[in-house]
Amino acid sequence: MTFSAQTQAILLLTAYFSKPADESPKPLTTKEWARFAQWLKDHYINPETLMNGRLGSVLEGWSDKFITAERIEKLMNRGSALALAAEKWTRAGLWVLTRSDQYYPSRLKQLLKTDCPAVLFGCGNPALLNQGGIAVVGARNANKADLEFSGDLGRKAASQGYSIVSGGARGVDEAAMLGALDAEGTVIGVMADSLLRAATSRKYREYLIKQSLALISPYYPEAGFNAGNAMSRNKYIYCLSDAGVVVQSDTKGGTWNGALENLKHQWAPLWVREANNSDSGNAQIIRKGGRSLSGNLSHVDINILVESLEKGNTRTQDLFEQSAVRENELEYSNKKEKS
Repeated sequence: MTFSAQTQAILLLTAYFSKPADESPKPLTTKEWARFAQWLKDHYINPETLMNGRLGSVLEGWSDKFITAERIEKLMNRGSALALAAEKWTRAGLWVLTRSDQYYPSRLKQLLKTDCPAVLFGCGNPALLNQGGIAVVGARNANKADLEFSGDLGRKAASQGYSIVSGGARGVDEAAMLGALDAEGTVIGVMADSLLRAATSRKYREYLIKQSLALISPYYPEAGFNAGNAMSRNKYIYCLSDAGVVVQSDTKGGTWNGALENLKHQWAPLWVREANNSDSGNAQIIRKGGRSLSGNLSHVDINILVESLEKGNTRTQDLFEQSAVRENELEYSNKKEKS
């Protein structure tokens, strides 16, 4: 795995390379990176400039209560840790995308803007990330009927040419993903934890090699389960999709919160499997604005789930994309000439 200087700098600033320790510097959060990156752009500074060791002069004028020059220096001095991590990631077939890379999902940049992750770790086929699909979400502890419905939905979506986008967790997510893959469809799995383990698992290896699967995560590839991360990644599932389907939801937890968050932001049309129990999570999500979906898949046309919306240019330029850098340099040169 060979990183550009820009990618190295962004990884050093925003990523963990091992299990967090109390004495280690804390990488910049998504919001912190957005704030710092905007300052760098405004001052015509590329992230890789921070690797030259002259941080005092580069960061002259920068002031932030949380993103201190000392913190930045400690983060940038983790080159050895990055090299060791990159070697491990390479052996597992992982890759890294920053927001200026070709395959970084344009949907995330369009819908989340500066709230999209600075870095995505992944394996498999990155070209799938910009193709859309049907998000299928639901409880981990699903019953047999839920799992059968999820698997059949995955197979039906594949037969109609749609990818499945899901979270890779056991239960509904996994059933939908494997249903689509078994039907020779394509799948995007947005992992909240254990990406490295999933990348080397027998369950997915065949499909990764066939390029019919992409597994991604905004979190450290060896991160363990964290409820906050599991909640946070739900927005990425919906934003990568053309429509979402809730198979089974309680009235709390990740599926519930993710569905309500999607209804609030309208990232993707949300369909909810019909439920007989009016007090169930599914029924309540429908009352809050979700669209009722028949529990009989023979009555469901996947094409109908996807709204045809008038969309303009979804191409969103990143702060440090090369064309943006050239434009900034030209603007800076013109200002100097005029002065």
